[in-house]
Amino acid sequence: MFDYHGFDEGYNIDSLEDIGMIEFWNIRDEDVCHFHFSDVNIAFEFYNRYARTKSFSARKNRTRKSHAGALKLKNFVCHREGFKPQNNYGIGNLKRKHTPETRCGCSAMMEIRVDAPSGRWFISYFSDKHNHPLLDPRLTGLLPGHRFMFEADIGHMVNMKKGGISVRQIYRALANQTALKYLEDQATNDPSLYFNHHMDADGTLRNLFWCDGLSRANYSLFGDVLAFDATYRKNKYMCPLVVFFGVNHHNQTIIFAAALICDEEKDTYRWLLQQLKVAMNGKAPVSVITDGDLSMKFTIEKEFPNAHHRLCAWHLIRNATSNIGKPLFTSMFKNCMLGDYEIDVFRQKWFEMVEGFGIENKNWVLDMHKKRHSWATAHIRGKFFAGFRTTSRCEGLNSIIAKYVNSRYNLVEFIQHFNPCVDHIRWKEVQADLASVNGRPSMQTCFQQLKRSAANVYTLSIFHMFQPILVRAASMKFASWCMKI
Repeated sequence: MFDYHGFDEGYNIDSLEDIGMIEFWNIRDEDVCHFHFSDVNIAFEFYNRYARTKSFSARKNRTRKSHAGALKLKNFVCHREGFKPQNNYGIGNLKRKHTPETRCGCSAMMEIRVDAPSGRWFISYFSDKHNHPLLDPRLTGLLPGHRFMFEADIGHMVNMKKGGISVRQIYRALANQTALKYLEDQATNDPSLYFNHHMDADGTLRNLFWCDGLSRANYSLFGDVLAFDATYRKNKYMCPLVVFFGVNHHNQTIIFAAALICDEEKDTYRWLLQQLKVAMNGKAPVSVITDGDLSMKFTIEKEFPNAHHRLCAWHLIRNATSNIGKPLFTSMFKNCMLGDYEIDVFRQKWFEMVEGFGIENKNWVLDMHKKRHSWATAHIRGKFFAGFRTTSRCEGLNSIIAKYVNSRYNLVEFIQHFNPCVDHIRWKEVQADLASVNGRPSMQTCFQQLKRSAANVYTLSIFHMFQPILVRAASMKFASWCMKI
């Protein structure tokens, strides 16, 4: 219980604008009692805003009136305060049995009383003690007490309805606005977060691009090789999700940026790559890997003219199977694509294969030979791809995303659940960092000094990739030495 000592003008709350100026995150519990209000509704709005920052919701509870019927006391409580009837039903009888109610209540509460001379309401009791776990801040907005529409939004909906816009379109437009507001709120905690959007002439959100500060920092380190794919469609409006990703110093997939788009046309992809360049301070990748989509190819040539575009090996092998339909050809095509040949050897093997199957004039074969600088190891030797051959990393990434999002989510919910997926991927990097610091790789060759040097320079994952190469080189050196003897 707090003693009333009069009103401090600095704690005067008369309107929603006054409440909007309060930094609830910085209010201590002992400071709450100093606030006073012009009416009950303003006081409740104050407590509900406070509740949201503390990850619970408020509701109105007990009321006390004077003998003349005037309101003089009001309680606001946590949404989990009170009594709840037990759900006991008789078999064959759908009526609820009259059983004692069970206490499940929380003791968190704010009580206000009216000061008769001034008519102002002051806080006579306040407690913030909860007997239940508080929600994750990301989920607090889903509580019934916080699921409401502002008067401005209601007026906007009415005007849109008068203009002949369907209810479905109205709700989608408001969801788009909420998604942008969510990203704006995230930017207050992460000043390096970048996002941008593209609207239709009628105000409908078409494209949304975003990346946080850590993703931008990762791109500055590992953005020389970029892959992106748009095959995943797990959201309420069936908008393709484009994920820009690469590999880090542990050979792990890392996410640089993400976008939700309305279509996969050239203009859309060009807008996306322009946003990527702005977000990454103009840094262009050295190499880009895609599945061969023509719209992607066009935009890469326009926005990243100096980057080497590589086609995904997995998609090419699948296309070889579907276009030629002969397993032996697919096997030989794979060898031509991945074999570490000189250009003359590649040319000989290619024409022998094509003539052997009698497909010299087949359009797909002619097109592949024309694009050989985008997929044949013989023609891309010396280009840096950080071990990338396929966009299959994106397929694995999609399987992880599927654990966090589903087709029922609107844009806000999609972004809210997509971010923990990014955090999960980053946690894998932290674990790999720890393994690299604590792990001691075993030495399998006689080149102990060389391997120890490599172990100090490389992360554990990269060292495990390097070691077989060194072992093969050591074996070849030993065989050469034996031949001389």
